[in-house]
Amino acid sequence: MSFFDTDENLQRIGALLTAKAEAVFRERGVPAEQFGFVLLVPERDGGRPKGVALRPDWRSYPCSLVKVFFLVAAQAALETGELTEHEELDRAMRDMILWSSNAATNYIIDLVSGTTGDTLLPEPEMAEWVERRQAINRFFEQVGWPELSGINLNQKLMDDLRYGREKIGLDRSPAGHNALTPIAMARLMHAIFHGSVLSAARREKVQNLLARDLASPFVQRGAYQVMGYLAGGMPEGTQIWSKAGRTRWLGDERADFRRHDAIRAVLPNGAEFILTVFSQGEAIAEDDGFLPQLGSIAAKEMPAP
Repeated sequence: MSFFDTDENLQRIGALLTAKAEAVFRERGVPAEQFGFVLLVPERDGGRPKGVALRPDWRSYPCSLVKVFFLVAAQAALETGELTEHEELDRAMRDMILWSSNAATNYIIDLVSGTTGDTLLPEPEMAEWVERRQAINRFFEQVGWPELSGINLNQKLMDDLRYGREKIGLDRSPAGHNALTPIAMARLMHAIFHGSVLSAARREKVQNLLARDLASPFVQRGAYQVMGYLAGGMPEGTQIWSKAGRTRWLGDERADFRRHDAIRAVLPNGAEFILTVFSQGEAIAEDDGFLPQLGSIAAKEMPAP
C-alpha cells in the first residue's frame, strides 16, 4: 500500500532517521516497534511523490493529529452546505489547530456529526447518537484512499477519562479510540498541499490554519507545537505547516504516552518535504529533544531541488 515511489537518497535519509530513533529508544528502554514514520518529497510537476517509510501502517492512538482530519471534514461540510459559516466555527477551527484546543475540537465534532456529549441517553436515542458519530468516518471512507485503512475518527478529545454518553459511545465503538497510521497522516498532509481532497479555496484555508512561524513570540510555548516537536529542529527561515500531539498519563493505556507530529517544511534552499512521526512510550512522550532531532536530520540531509 503506497502512493509514493522511493529513491536511494530518501532511503539513506530514512536509514538515518531510523538509526537515531532506535538509539534513543534503546537508551530509554522503549521497544523500537513503538516508532514509525513516513517521509515524502512532493513532485513539483504534480506526479507521484518520492518517499520512504518505517512501519507506515502502525495503528496508534493519534492524539491531536486527528484534528487535521476533523478540520478537513468541517471544510468539506461547509463546501457542501451541511454546515454554515459562523464566527464561533471560525474561532474553533483556528484554536483547534493553533493551540490544539480540545474544547474547540469537540465543538466541531458536535457540528459535523449532529451530536452533543455528556449525560446518558435512553436506548433509542443512544443508538442514533452512536450512528451519527460515524459522520467523519463516513466522509473519509468516501474519499477512497487505501492508505486510510484501519483509521477511526468517531471520538472526542479528552484530557482524562470519559463519562456519560461519551463513555458509552467509546465502549460501543468497534474500532475503540480514534486511530491513525503514519501513512494515513502523510496521505492527508500531501493532499492538503498537492492533492484534491477539497476545492482549492478550501485547501487554502486549511493550509493557512496549519501555518506556523518560527519567529512567532509564541514559539517557546508548548501549545504552539514547535519546541519539542519536528519544527524545533528546522533551520531559521524555514516555512512550516504542522500539527503535533502528545498524551501523558490519561488513565487509559490505549491512549497513554504518545508523541506524534506531522509537518510540511520548505527549507531556505527551496527543498520541500512532509514528515509524519508516530511514537509511544512514557520516556519518549516526556522527551522534548527527540522529535527536534529527527526534524534536524531531515532538514540537514534534504538536498536542494
